[in-house]
Amino acid sequence: MLSNPLPDAPKKLIFSVLRVPFLLEPHYNENNEFIETNRQRLIKKWGGKSGWEEQKHRHNLKGRGLRAGIPHFNLDRKASNTMASHRLVQYVGKKYGLEISEGLYDRLNIYHFVEGHALNDKPLLAEVAVDEITKLVSAAEKRSDTSFPTLMTVSEILDFLDGDEGTSEIHDALKRLDEIGVHGIPKFIIGGKRLVDGAAEPQMFVDIFRDIERRGTIYGGPIFGNILGVDNETVTRGSHSAQILNDVA
Repeated sequence: MLSNPLPDAPKKLIFSVLRVPFLLEPHYNENNEFIETNRQRLIKKWGGKSGWEEQKHRHNLKGRGLRAGIPHFNLDRKASNTMASHRLVQYVGKKYGLEISEGLYDRLNIYHFVEGHALNDKPLLAEVAVDEITKLVSAAEKRSDTSFPTLMTVSEILDFLDGDEGTSEIHDALKRLDEIGVHGIPKFIIGGKRLVDGAAEPQMFVDIFRDIERRGTIYGGPIFGNILGVDNETVTRGSHSAQILNDVA
């Protein structure tokens, strides 16, 4: 869509994705590197192997992953409390911008869902984050005149992860999600108004965004910006644009 804009669109389309934290297993101990494998977690969740197999068939996640270019999900990935990774993504977004935090989020998806690492393995999380942030900032600086803050070191990220900065904002966001009836993921709140299941087929999202493109405006901004402490300037810079996608490709 970004690479094939409508010829009569009133404005250039730029996406701003603001990730809102959600804890799949809020009872998991934050001090443990991991609790169990994802296979064990899901078999318990769906009442045994037969229930789990039925759920997999119903949602066809493997097929959708293949269409999205993900050939393999590690079913035995380490399941853990995810607060540390949520705090890190939020912090990076506020420090370096949503383009960088989205790139880090993409890398952490591979780190966890494909490579199978725990999202609460703080030393490994810090190493992967430093490597990815460095690459993302370097690429962004080459294509623009944007000035970024000094790159964080592994030690600095570990210090951040060992603290509690950002935790209260995430708990406030979780409370707000519960109030508006979001009790599972993935979900998208588009234009600060429309709630769409993240498992919807791609064409639904294309239709929604094409409508926004034709109008040239949205009905409202991100409703979680203030809760998570993300300022309007960070949001309006965007997280995805045609130039960013061309550079990635």
